[in-house]
Amino acid sequence: MMRDRLTDALYGLGWGTVRKLPEPVAAGLGRRIADTAWKRRGKSVLRLESNLARVVPDATPERLAELSRAGMRSYMRYWMESFRLPAWSRERIGAGVEIKDLHLIMDGLASGRGVILALPHLGNWDLAGAWVTTHLGVPFATVAERLKPETLYDRFVAYRESLGMEVLPHTGGSAFGALARRLRAGGLICLVADRDLSASGVEVTFFGEAARMPAGPALLAQQTGALLLPATLWYEESGLRGRVHPPVGVPESGNRAVNTSQMTQALADVFATGIAEHPEDWHMLQRLWLADLDPRGETE
Repeated sequence: MMRDRLTDALYGLGWGTVRKLPEPVAAGLGRRIADTAWKRRGKSVLRLESNLARVVPDATPERLAELSRAGMRSYMRYWMESFRLPAWSRERIGAGVEIKDLHLIMDGLASGRGVILALPHLGNWDLAGAWVTTHLGVPFATVAERLKPETLYDRFVAYRESLGMEVLPHTGGSAFGALARRLRAGGLICLVADRDLSASGVEVTFFGEAARMPAGPALLAQQTGALLLPATLWYEESGLRGRVHPPVGVPESGNRAVNTSQMTQALADVFATGIAEHPEDWHMLQRLWLADLDPRGETE
């Protein structure tokens, strides 16, 4: 399709051209694109604003508009950084990232039991991943949504693999089994886990309303004995910041379904805390809550 080819070409232009721009120029370009998109009040901006209304329920219309504008700027900052990230040196990556409580990851890996790092769509998870591989020296596996066209998906896989990640397809393969093997070998996996892509995830209460989140992190922890660690990210003017939160344990009683529900709710609660603290850095421009989902299963 022409639209698919155009999308692929635009992303290719981003990785090929934006990465060559001086950093201040790229940052300024990102802000201009974000402000233009925000002023047009298109579907994605309106969805972002609707999502933020759940996060900040007492916000005035003016406050919501401010948040959505800041959210679009944060989102474009993510893309400008992502287009440039493959060309960044180890030193440049390290200069812009600070993560608190990393000992939780390292202690878990040292124990040999494997670690699952679960994150929401906050900040720049690709930059955080590049920092983990370059500064902690820890390789990890993740999954990626199969995008259309296939050439665009291939671009994303190549991009993330260039940052030191092992990328498995979310569908059309055996990602769960591969991730379980990595964990049983004592490895690290990282999963963005605040939006269910399968329409068969776990129902949770999220900012007071029903939503679905993926069951994978909780199921993997139960099946492999790996440590399940939530993490949150956010932007500051000087760079990306983050925190690794205490582990979500497997309940001592209950069957797998009950335990999966409880553990996924615990993740949702941590995610909600991080998102409420930094709502402008939550890049959720799609439908999330069950009340918003199309009855035909379409999630934009």
